[in-house]
Amino acid sequence: MDKQLLIDCHERIKPFVHNTPVLTSSQINTFVGAELYFKCENFQKMGAFKMRGAANAILQLSQAQKENGVVTHSSGNFAQALSLAAKNLGVKAYIVMPNSAPQVKKDAVRGYGGIVLECEPTLEARERESKRIQDEFGATFIHPSNDDQVILGQGTACMELLAFHPDLNYVVTPVGGGGLIAGTALAAHYFGKDCKTIGGEPMEVDDAYRSMISGKIETNTSINTIADGLKTQLGDRNFPIILKYVDEIIRVSEEEIVAAMRLIWERLKIVCEPSSAVALAAIIRDKEKFKNRKVGIIISGGNVDLSRLPF
Repeated sequence: MDKQLLIDCHERIKPFVHNTPVLTSSQINTFVGAELYFKCENFQKMGAFKMRGAANAILQLSQAQKENGVVTHSSGNFAQALSLAAKNLGVKAYIVMPNSAPQVKKDAVRGYGGIVLECEPTLEARERESKRIQDEFGATFIHPSNDDQVILGQGTACMELLAFHPDLNYVVTPVGGGGLIAGTALAAHYFGKDCKTIGGEPMEVDDAYRSMISGKIETNTSINTIADGLKTQLGDRNFPIILKYVDEIIRVSEEEIVAAMRLIWERLKIVCEPSSAVALAAIIRDKEKFKNRKVGIIISGGNVDLSRLPF
């Protein structure tokens, strides 16, 4: 994927997404010993960066495909993102969700216009139901993270950040399914000045860390993390980009994630979800690497269950 594809993508989705603010905190900078610039995708439409990829993927469909709708399987932010993007573009969105998903998430998807179809809480059941929708309605399947158009869309957040601060030494993102870090790494490569991309990942779900070492996509046996948005694994479309352009993945503990989340809430005065805090936790864990450097952080989202705060 080349530079022009990112430029075209950014122009295409501009009318449908927010150019989110970039915040700084002198107190966090002093604590870390670096200049940090937070790209606040928690202020994005539907509250997360995933709106970018969802909008781009739908915009790239043919008229016939749009008329038949789109389908995905997700119980998280992509379910809401695809629903809202589809609604704004006059396209039907079928969202396959596990029947164990919280009611608040199902309600949010319906609120954004998505048609919720429930299934057993297994990947096999999700994929089978998604295939049924494709066969029955002719809907186009859009993967939450392992799709070229989604990856390009997610990369536009880093493009906007580098337009503000072109001299960043690093950009740090959380790593879950790999769409955000792959898109970010492409943007940092094409639009940064020797800007390195680093990922933050919970120790409990460190498949990307292990995949970078082994050179093949690894899986997780545990999904025991507060960072619920990072329980998915890398795919064959984003993993080669990650291998080529991502410098390193730093693993963090659950305690470090909660401490970083609290710091963001207290010092930046913004709501971020646990998955977002993983990037800051990685910087705090490895302060020496980032000392006296300019570092961009993608705050990936702010869709947090306020009744279950970890502090």
